[in-house]
Amino acid sequence: MARVSGVDLPKGKRIDVALRLIYGVGKTRAGEVLAKLSGMVKPETRVKDLSEQQIGLINTLLTKEYRVEGELRREIQANMQRLTEIGSYRGHRHRRSLPARGQRTRTNARTRRGRRKTVGVGKAASPTGKA
Repeated sequence: MARVSGVDLPKGKRIDVALRLIYGVGKTRAGEVLAKLSGMVKPETRVKDLSEQQIGLINTLLTKEYRVEGELRREIQANMQRLTEIGSYRGHRHRRSLPARGQRTRTNARTRRGRRKTVGVGKAASPTGKA
């Protein structure tokens, strides 16, 4: 397996798809990286067919020009921490694990809010007062 930015890339995948497994690299960024290395690495090349030199080129380009993996995760975490500390609205939303970008929460937002907690449904009070 080729190891790029601390991530093992699967052997059978094309390099343009395999790069997307790295945190911070999506379709566009993978295309940019391969465009910069157009003379060296073709997008349709399988990971198993890459030489050590080509893997090294991809790795150095990603680490020098882009923030990926741990560095990007730390930056995002620091941004959330900063918003929380200054007491901004977005910080409060992050602290309470609610959507921070204006989405509705009356319905939907189940990913952030977790499983449904049914409220107000239970045994009805019996007319004699005994439960």
